[in-house]
Amino acid sequence: MALVHEFENAGNWLFKRRGWLPVILLIPTVLIIFLNKGSDLTFSLAEEMIFLGVTMTGQLVRALTVGFTPKNTSGRNVKGQVADQLNLTGIYSVVRHPLYVGNFLMWLGPVLFVRSVWFTVIVALVYWIYYERIMFAEEQFLRRKFGNVYDEWSDKVRPFLPSFGNYKRPELPFSFRNVVKREYNSFGSVFMIFALLDILRNFSIYNEITITPLWLCLLIFGTCIWLFVRILRKRTRLLNVRGR
Repeated sequence: MALVHEFENAGNWLFKRRGWLPVILLIPTVLIIFLNKGSDLTFSLAEEMIFLGVTMTGQLVRALTVGFTPKNTSGRNVKGQVADQLNLTGIYSVVRHPLYVGNFLMWLGPVLFVRSVWFTVIVALVYWIYYERIMFAEEQFLRRKFGNVYDEWSDKVRPFLPSFGNYKRPELPFSFRNVVKREYNSFGSVFMIFALLDILRNFSIYNEITITPLWLCLLIFGTCIWLFVRILRKRTRLLNVRGR
């Protein structure tokens, strides 16, 4: 099989599983916490707010992407590639794959939590190899569907590193309801992951299952928001936006 087809097949396979495969990163993260025996993991408010800030910056990038895009683009579909139209404005005029930039930042926060430079570098490299295949498959799909329009746009916009020189205002207004509807799961999971890491860190240090009050409060906050939005989504139509 030609390498181009192998890359595309691998990318499509990873694309369908991109929602849960990165969770595997939690396994080595947990191992490092216990191998360190908590020696470098004592609670630091400043450091852990930075880690949370990195993750929430990723969530913001995702929100700025989802909030301006129409239906059947930039979605969470797992069955295959879908694109009713090509996004060329807003954040897509700055970077070709903004959702994956956001994903990287969201996962970088928990990775930084273990305070290991070498582990952070390894995760960054693995992330790049993993998402490079997905981006390749997506771009092959878009090139076949949109032809020269896609080629001309991709010549001006880098795949992963933002460049603000070509910024164009979004064609659609920002939809907060669409962001809430599509991103509430990832928002809630942020606080669950950090709370889990805090519990494991405390257990490795004190041999007790405890949670730092700060992370407990944030976990309760995130869970309440998640439950509220889930009820709205399942039992009402308040979050439905025509064309989004």
